Amino acid sequence: MKNKLFKKLILPVFLLFGSFIYAQSVTGVVSDANGPLPGVNVIVKGTSNGTQTDFDGNYSLNVVTSDAVLVFTYVGFKTQEISIAGRSNIDVMLQEDAALLDEIVIVGYGSVRKKDATGSVETLKAESFNRGVSTSPQDLLQGRVAGVNITSASGEPGGATSIRIRGATSIRAGNNPLIVVDGVPLDSRNTSSAADSSGFGSSTPSNPLSFINPEDIASIDVLKDASATAIYGSRGANGVILITTKRGQTGKPRISVSTSFGVSEIANEINVLNGRDYAAALASEGGALGNDFGGNVNAFDAITQTATTEQYNVAFSGGTDNHVYRASFGYFEQEGIIKTSNLKKYTGSFNDTYKALDDRLKVDTRVIYNFTRNSRALITDNAGSQGSLIGAAYSGILHLLYVMPMDLF
Repeated sequence: MKNKLFKKLILPVFLLFGSFIYAQSVTGVVSDANGPLPGVNVIVKGTSNGTQTDFDGNYSLNVVTSDAVLVFTYVGFKTQEISIAGRSNIDVMLQEDAALLDEIVIVGYGSVRKKDATGSVETLKAESFNRGVSTSPQDLLQGRVAGVNITSASGEPGGATSIRIRGATSIRAGNNPLIVVDGVPLDSRNTSSAADSSGFGSSTPSNPLSFINPEDIASIDVLKDASATAIYGSRGANGVILITTKRGQTGKPRISVSTSFGVSEIANEINVLNGRDYAAALASEGGALGNDFGGNVNAFDAITQTATTEQYNVAFSGGTDNHVYRASFGYFEQEGIIKTSNLKKYTGSFNDTYKALDDRLKVDTRVIYNFTRNSRALITDNAGSQGSLIGAAYSGILHLLYVMPMDLF
């Protein structure tokens, strides 16, 4: 009986003692091609036992079993796993992760590797763009980059948008960033002036980027800090947005076709009186409407509609090692919620790159074509005595809408 009890106790004690025998400490230096690396994470695989390298790249781990595996991780470098195999000193040379560090970003009139960029640069590729019906390049960027706020000035088709990078920076001057398309800075002024109708107020200007088809954009780079002024001067004080369009690729000719369709409705409609209710309310206050000829028109319903948006795009691309090309054509039509307001846009682009004389000569051709037809309704917040369209429908000032037996719109 005593022998059996002794055997049961001696086995756990032996195993425990054995674990202490094979536990050891491991030290070493972690470096790359340029020297020691501080802050490298060194962890025993499958455990929480770990440490970081000091300023000189040294590390030390205690209570490590001889069959453990060390995992070395550092931002921008490939993760390495090394088995201890009884060794007490392990030096590691980490390799750069080329897929991460060699990413190219556009800065000003050229391009650099992302790790060499000294300013705050955010890059948005085509696969990261917002999906859905996009009416302008701003729709692709909205909500995708930290510190960049994009808001619409109005809901009308082709309406301008407000872009703020890291907030408003000027009280008297403009706050819009500089926009550069394929290396060409755009004029900061609006592409079309605001419409003005005497008595009915003025409308907002149109979107200055509406001439670019969102389907033709390959990437968008945002320079967010003051270093952009070193490249573009004072125009880059509010940040810079760099838009790069798509180019052709070597290989067989290919055709891509895309289409999208959307529907727009009023989210929260304010109830207004119809013709009969308006006449009854006016009579209860001692007023007289006169003969309404049986008309009973809801003014707000008469000026609004369920709007549709449709877009069609086709692109041709291809080329060889010395010559690549891409041509695209697009049609875009957007109806406004207010009747008679709509936007029709025809776009075309052509990118061609030709190399000759053993790549000593390179000719780039980039053409963007746009034809836009925009119809606007009289919607404003600074109308005169005659009032604006929506204001008249809400207030009932133009009471003819209620009494005439016809749809004026």
